[in-house]
Amino acid sequence: MKIRPLILAILIGCAMPALAETLNNESVVTLTNTGLGDEAIIAKVKNSDADFDLSTDQLISLRKRGVSSPVLAAMLEKSAPKAAALSMDSPDPMVPHAPGVYLLNSHSYPPKMQHIDSTITNQAKTGGTWGYALTSGIASMSIKASIQNEHARNKSEDEQPIFYFFFDEANNQQTTSTWSSGLQSVINSPNAFTLIKMKSKDGKNGHREIRVGSRNLGGMKSGVMDKDQIPFDSEMVRPGVYKVTPKYALKAGEYGFLYEMTSNGARGALGGRIFDFSVIGDRDLDKD
Repeated sequence: MKIRPLILAILIGCAMPALAETLNNESVVTLTNTGLGDEAIIAKVKNSDADFDLSTDQLISLRKRGVSSPVLAAMLEKSAPKAAALSMDSPDPMVPHAPGVYLLNSHSYPPKMQHIDSTITNQAKTGGTWGYALTSGIASMSIKASIQNEHARNKSEDEQPIFYFFFDEANNQQTTSTWSSGLQSVINSPNAFTLIKMKSKDGKNGHREIRVGSRNLGGMKSGVMDKDQIPFDSEMVRPGVYKVTPKYALKAGEYGFLYEMTSNGARGALGGRIFDFSVIGDRDLDKD
């Protein structure tokens, strides 16, 4: 026997209120008075839409009307605000993102942010050793940190790329593990970073390197050389979120935000974490 379309529509319409049932305080009191038991009521609370009033006065009233503590706890849990899902590519800095450094790709459609994973540099090499030796230390010997691969995975077509730094504070995270440094301090500002230019070295074992120290007769210097540092502007968009842009246009080449540089030995070799990126164009492969 076939059901006529009009009758079927009426049946579906009658069923919709049951499917769309929303529990409120009175619903829970009614279920409690039927003697269903806590387990059944809690299951109902977890699997239904809810619109509870759980002010202090209402909680006291519900308890006096027979609603048990486990059921009240289930109601509170149901009404607790859900943690917002953390985005990894939304171009809107007001949207919660996982902590980290992001490159805004405005040329993609739609625009999106690219999360930059940090690259660890724990290799060091020296340059100018012959001059250092032949001049008995009058000429400087350079110390360079090296990272794998000739080019960064994250690429920008903009000469002044836009970055967003999301710190733990942006998502009200209580943990400090994401941005803790080797000095046991918490990183919460782009001011703790240095924007650097790296040299790309091609060949069988392509890599990138940055000079992080020098030694001569007068002593040893450590840290990124001034000529390799690039000034940048930072603007707080909201607590824990900063917009960062280089102060001037960048030539095509390899760059990165460096932080947590530590010493790896008496020879002055330094290591650190770099959030690396490339600016696309004619590659700057000038030799030292």
